[in-house]
Amino acid sequence: MKLNIQLPDDVKNIVIGVSSGPDSMALLHYLENNTKYNIICAHINHNIRKQSNKEEEYLKEYCKKNNIIFESYKIEKYHTNNFENEAREKRYNFYAKILKKYNTKYLFLAHHGDDLIETILMKITRGSNLEGYAGIKEITYRNNYYIIRPLLPYTKDDIIEYNKNNNIKYYIDNTNKDTKYTRNRFRHEFLPLLKQEDINIHKKFLKYSKILLEYDEYIKKETIKLVRVLYINNKLNINKFLELDYFMQKNIIYNILNNIYNNTPNIITDTNINNIIKLCHNKKDNLELNLPRKINVYKNNDYLIFSQKQINKNYKLELNNNIEIKNHIIKKIENTNKNSNDICRLNTKDIKLPLYIRNAKQGDKIKVLGLNGSKLVFDIFMENKIPKYLRTSYPILVDNNDTILWIPNLKKSQFNIEKNKNYDIILEYIEKEEKQ
Repeated sequence: MKLNIQLPDDVKNIVIGVSSGPDSMALLHYLENNTKYNIICAHINHNIRKQSNKEEEYLKEYCKKNNIIFESYKIEKYHTNNFENEAREKRYNFYAKILKKYNTKYLFLAHHGDDLIETILMKITRGSNLEGYAGIKEITYRNNYYIIRPLLPYTKDDIIEYNKNNNIKYYIDNTNKDTKYTRNRFRHEFLPLLKQEDINIHKKFLKYSKILLEYDEYIKKETIKLVRVLYINNKLNINKFLELDYFMQKNIIYNILNNIYNNTPNIITDTNINNIIKLCHNKKDNLELNLPRKINVYKNNDYLIFSQKQINKNYKLELNNNIEIKNHIIKKIENTNKNSNDICRLNTKDIKLPLYIRNAKQGDKIKVLGLNGSKLVFDIFMENKIPKYLRTSYPILVDNNDTILWIPNLKKSQFNIEKNKNYDIILEYIEKEEKQ
């Protein structure tokens, strides 16, 4: 057995996830005897089998005898019903901690060719995306470090033979024989049938995996190029988006959501993606779609807006010199020749100080400059096509009597004064540009 290990010349330390089973013990032995690196053995004691403590003690002694740094973590208690997911999260949190401690970005794991076959079959059975159908990658970049799996070209039988030839002691986890677990059924029932057809079937699966990953990498690059053009400031240009092939539309939405959810697995579904694309095709405006974890998608004019779900908290802030609210700035200025709706001129004798900026509320009315009577603020929002999700947080100017004096950038009240008349307060509304 010969492994292909290629790391940068300046790498000194590597971390190996070792369970004391045949696969990880073979990997530990090989790297210990065939590489120049300082090895840190990272062991998780899952604490669910009687022999777990015995395995940990053996591995600790093995490392001491062979001058290998040993780090272990014992899981005392599990807090969810999904043992596999919780154990996996704890395991990778531990690995990340050890990688940081020893200032390295390289984690070696002992997944092999049989694991790859099982994973691909399970993904096909459950359904996945192109990357998922490829199974296990030989090299994965995760949270600022690399996971390297050099045993993928080899089978379980190859590893057992290596251990036998090198007199390597290992422990067997008997739960791996229990066919109530999906992976074990594939391992003990389906995998032997495939190997009867071709003893080197793992090499075919590895080739299949690499081809899928090559296609996936190309599609991702093309998708990123399109996202940079179509998705700016959390807004997707619907018209340009709908010009694309449906396949690329799905990839673009997946890319956007994957970034929003910070690459967290098992959140984005085909249903989510298809519903968003249907929203783009809908001729109606000001539509809303709820996604998991309080993420909303809003259709406004020719854009889809992806946003954290709004929590309608009321605010009321006294206006001194300036106020910044989200992407709005409202400030006092000395003078300007502008006379648009982003400028407000007031005379203190006509109003009750102090001035406040508060959020708009249902039922608010404003006496619009140049009109007789009052108008509902939310009707003004609708006429000006302000997205629904922004309406209850939109800032308005009121005096101490809660009289609405100005809806910044939209409407002035009858208390506003023309620029050639007498006034002692000038306010300007500025919309900050969001960083791309």
